[in-house]
Amino acid sequence: MVGRLTRGGRALNLPARLVTADELLGPVDVVAPALLGCWVVADRPEGTVAVRLTEVEAYSGEGTDPAAHSHRGPTPRAAIMFGPPGRLYVYFSYGVHWCANVVVGREGVGSAVLLRAGEVVVGEELARTRRPSARVDRDLARGPARLTQALGIGPDDKGADLLDATSPVRLHAGDPAAPLESGPRVGISVATELPWRYWESGAPSVSPFRPGGRPRARAPRQDRPRD
Repeated sequence: MVGRLTRGGRALNLPARLVTADELLGPVDVVAPALLGCWVVADRPEGTVAVRLTEVEAYSGEGTDPAAHSHRGPTPRAAIMFGPPGRLYVYFSYGVHWCANVVVGREGVGSAVLLRAGEVVVGEELARTRRPSARVDRDLARGPARLTQALGIGPDDKGADLLDATSPVRLHAGDPAAPLESGPRVGISVATELPWRYWESGAPSVSPFRPGGRPRARAPRQDRPRD
């Protein structure tokens, strides 16, 4: 377990308290902004990296959010989204990179919060080796793919219990972030009217907004392959 750490020549204390399951049980659009300021800590053999969250997106499993992977039920890909809360849902995006989500809400619902961006607060040198294309430190975890790369999160972490003090990937309660802003989610083509992207106002690590494209034609439900 990591103790006292340093960043930029000043001392930092890893938040001692882990987020609890009870704190994740509310509606996804309430829980998501409450995660801003929390730390995601990943211990690896080569060292520890921690990211303080500055941007997240909510995806609901209540049946009203077609952009959520859980909208079609507990498919093999999305089964972890159905609980229990605090599990790490990792998926491969566009066949290129991994994205990480925190499962929230009561078990069986299928809601999750995408970790979109954050500030590397521990292990910057290690994060730079994983993100050699980052020209400045604000870009180390600026975007969901960069965030997972900086933390060293991949498919083997799918299902990890972020609320367990012995887990190599954990979610620590941080200082509440304020002021906050909200707006449309990034890169989706359905449910674009929902203002379910939340970010820390003025944070340089927040990723740039890119609207999604037009909805793609979909085959009838019975003909579509399951994930």
